[in-house]
Amino acid sequence: MTRITLRPIATPMPVGFFSVAIASFIVGSMQLGLLGEDAHLAVALTVFPAFVLQLIVGILAFGARDVLAATLMACFSGTWLASSLVLAFDPPSGVRVLGVLNLVFAAFALMMASVAHRKRSMWLVLCVAVPRFAVAALANLTGVAWLGHISGALGMLLALAALYAAFALMLEDMRGEEVLPVGRRGPAHDAVQGNLAVQLRDLERQAGVRRTL
Repeated sequence: MTRITLRPIATPMPVGFFSVAIASFIVGSMQLGLLGEDAHLAVALTVFPAFVLQLIVGILAFGARDVLAATLMACFSGTWLASSLVLAFDPPSGVRVLGVLNLVFAAFALMMASVAHRKRSMWLVLCVAVPRFAVAALANLTGVAWLGHISGALGMLLALAALYAAFALMLEDMRGEEVLPVGRRGPAHDAVQGNLAVQLRDLERQAGVRRTL
């Protein structure tokens, strides 16, 4: 007889989205010129904890068998790390390289949004992240100031979307029911509203249980 042990955990997603909100707000403030010309190092040091927090969230999400959430948080984590290092050390061509990274992340967020529509809170964050990182990439690659300002404004909007998602998911986990609209559909809705049999369906085929990834 084979036994599969599942360990329930508190959802790490509010921490992940709060980290997105805080880091996006700080970087957006810098891009809008609200923090002064010499704020790059301070912004880098302030954004760096978002890398650590979202990496932890990504690891916990993998353990919770949510590949979408885990992949999103882990990739956000790497992006914040690269951004903070470039801002802190200002290497040659660092801004242009960061522009390429932002462009690739925008494409990644677009692909994630195409499959995350059943998780409306995550989908909302991704829909705002796509134009934010796309415009940030153009600003980095071209050096046009007004593109940086638009990226900063979109960063503020991303912070608001992530803040709402974090608060809504935290309330849902605390109350055991949807308080603010989260917009779960299909399997995402069944994961919260369904019984234990629904949660364990096809468990033998999931990563960590099946023989190969």
